[in-house]
Amino acid sequence: MKLISSDLLDLVTASASSEERLRKNYNFHTDLNDTLHRFLNAMEPGTYIAPHRHVNPDKEETVVILRGSLMVFLFDGTGKVTGRYLLNREEGLFGIDIEPGLWHCSVSLEPGTIIFEVKRGPFVPLTADCLAPWAPAANDNEAAQSYIRHLLENRC
Repeated sequence: MKLISSDLLDLVTASASSEERLRKNYNFHTDLNDTLHRFLNAMEPGTYIAPHRHVNPDKEETVVILRGSLMVFLFDGTGKVTGRYLLNREEGLFGIDIEPGLWHCSVSLEPGTIIFEVKRGPFVPLTADCLAPWAPAANDNEAAQSYIRHLLENRC
């Protein structure tokens, strides 16, 4: 048994803020080959999760906000934003269930943001056809930060 407590959230947040990519997972599943992945994902402002989709194999992704604020963006195949959803407990939107093949990304809006995420396993690294060709690569930090600002500043 594992408990999701304030102490655990604080621990994962501290770990995320010390990571170069400003995020940290805390897995409840024991192996990357498990058929169900459940984990905390702590994300600090400035972390970049490139727009992506889950295909081959198709995987749903469910996200529930535990603390902080997260903006989730949905896109069409050309990169046009088709939806933006502020996950924030105080605002009353607690989570989102993303169907397979839907382009999406998330932006942390405040320090200490943590989500509980569930998706089918086993872990399969994203392939080129699952990464948006119209968005910056994860390793291009300057372009990624500019892209995040663009997403947040434009009411797409």
